[in-house]
Amino acid sequence: MSVLAACGTDTSERYDTGYVAGDGVSTEIAPADRGEPVAFTGTSFAGEAVDIAAMRGSVVVLNVWYASCAPCRQEAPDLKAIAEEYAPQGVSFLGINVRDAAGPAQAFEQNFAIPYPSVPDTDASIMYALRGQVAPNAVPSTLVLDAQGRVAARISGAIDPSTLRSMLDTVIAE
Repeated sequence: MSVLAACGTDTSERYDTGYVAGDGVSTEIAPADRGEPVAFTGTSFAGEAVDIAAMRGSVVVLNVWYASCAPCRQEAPDLKAIAEEYAPQGVSFLGINVRDAAGPAQAFEQNFAIPYPSVPDTDASIMYALRGQVAPNAVPSTLVLDAQGRVAARISGAIDPSTLRSMLDTVIAE
C-alpha cells in the first residue's frame, strides 16, 4: 500500500524511536468488576485546572500520548473524529502527555486539530494515579471511564476506531 502526501515525503519513521508501544490488547471490564474511581488533578497546556473527579457523571476517554510517538500520531485523527462524534452524547476526552513541554504538545494538538485538552505528566504523578490500569511504558494507551469515574475499558497501543466506538457505546448504554 502506498500513501502519497501532497506536501512532501512521509517522515513519520523519524518518530519511531524512544517509546515502547502498547501491545494492542483491548479489555472491557464488567461493571461489577470495576475498581475505584480514578482520581488525579493537573493543569492543561492551556493553563486550565483539570480535576478528573469533576468529570464524573459522564463517560470520559483518557488518552496517554506524546508528540514524537509514531502510534500516537497515527491514532490522532481517529481520536479527533471520535471525540467530535461522541461529544453530543456527553462523552469527554482528556489527553495525558507523558513527555512533552508545552511547545511540542501544543504544536501536535494544533497540527491534528485536537478538540480536547491535555495535561502534562512529565513527573508521572498521573501515571502513578493510574497504576494498575495503564502500563507506565505503554504509549499510547486509552482508558474509557464510566460515569462513576471507574475504568470500564482499556486499549494498550494505538486505538482501532471501531473498537473504541464499541467500547463507548457499551459504557454509554449502561
